[in-house]
Amino acid sequence: MAYTSTHDADVSAVPGAFSRFFNAVLNGMTSIAENHPKMRQAAALQAMSDEELAKRGLKRDDIVKKVFANSFHI
Repeated sequence: MAYTSTHDADVSAVPGAFSRFFNAVLNGMTSIAENHPKMRQAAALQAMSDEELAKRGLKRDDIVKKVFANSFHI
């Protein structure tokens, strides 16, 4: 008489664990980037009207260049 088993090891939890781990890492990195002072400065400038930017001598297209100029050599 032969016996067979259709039970496999539960490997479905492994991809879920990797996915949760990497999602947590990515969420942490996103949080760090969003809370960086330069990102907050860029967001504050983006929130200004074109008239307010003109008073500061800026155009909307130049905000990123101004804020990150000394960081990324752009």
